[in-house]
Amino acid sequence: MLAPKKVKYRKIQKGRLRGKATRGCNLSYGDFGLMATDGGFITSRQIEAARIAIMRYIKRSGKLWICIFPDKPIGKKPQETRMGKGKSNPEEWVAPVKPGRVLYELQGVQLEIAKEAFRLASHKFPIGTKFLTRGGIL
Repeated sequence: MLAPKKVKYRKIQKGRLRGKATRGCNLSYGDFGLMATDGGFITSRQIEAARIAIMRYIKRSGKLWICIFPDKPIGKKPQETRMGKGKSNPEEWVAPVKPGRVLYELQGVQLEIAKEAFRLASHKFPIGTKFLTRGGIL
């Protein structure tokens, strides 16, 4: 599972995801990409599950870049706990994603294989995604 080795503060505020992504919107490394169409938090487990789905389908023939990293701690209170009593301890790590952000990039495989691999990966996310190529969106 992905998680930062060290952070400056153990607990951080939740914040808000408003607007579209201004950085990480274009393909930098690969020929194909998976772009987010909605905003939301993607957990480290979801990132890893999608990575495994892609690599299993392409049979480790191409090169894959993961363009997001879960560096935000999210706390979850135990069940049947009353309100108040402060902030809970960090339980999982998430990556805040805005619409337009490229999540994965892929190179060294054919178009049909890349399309199917990203389709399988998109089922692992709670947000909408679309397939991207160097020429544009397909």
